[in-house]
Amino acid sequence: MNGKIVSIPYEEYSAAHSLRESLLLRELAEDTKRETGEDAIMQVGHLEGAFLKLLVRISKARRVLELGTFTGYSALAMAEALPDGGELITLDIDKAYTDAAQKFWAKSPHGKKITLMLGPALKTIPALTGPLDMVFIDADKENYLNYWNMCLPKVRQGGLLVVDNVLWSLGNVLHPQDATEKAIAAFNEAVRTDRRVEAVILTIRDGVTVALKR
Repeated sequence: MNGKIVSIPYEEYSAAHSLRESLLLRELAEDTKRETGEDAIMQVGHLEGAFLKLLVRISKARRVLELGTFTGYSALAMAEALPDGGELITLDIDKAYTDAAQKFWAKSPHGKKITLMLGPALKTIPALTGPLDMVFIDADKENYLNYWNMCLPKVRQGGLLVVDNVLWSLGNVLHPQDATEKAIAAFNEAVRTDRRVEAVILTIRDGVTVALKR
């Protein structure tokens, strides 16, 4: 779920003055809004997609792991920034949404860089080999810390871990009440004290953590 911490006019201004969205990404976003109803809020959107794309380029990533595919916007955005021969592995459990994603990936010359693995991430991650250059975590929030601890050893030194929704909706993480809010608050505290990384929380969408592996 993605709320907005920054007011809508500022977010729209930022998006309008950031890296342009490809026509296919725009088409994918519009299709997702039309076909998924309220679930469309799970899509990262233009500004965060542009940010992820830039991180891939800055880090010179060749191997990226994504946890949480939805309809494939973030995967395609990052794949557009990968070099020829680069690889993005994306994990999800929802066949209907990922079938929609694959239809759009097939329209892009960058779609061949994307490998979808269906199944619970907690079972899939141990079978993946490193090193990874970047990991993007945007799956079930209660398992964020588990995903973090499973993925971090597979990331190369100097690689990135990027985590979505860390301020949760409209900042509910400040006063956590339900299980999801408490899980995210606990995750943020664990990252803050994790000596294996240098991390910062950015107020993009409803919070994005960017961490550099020492």
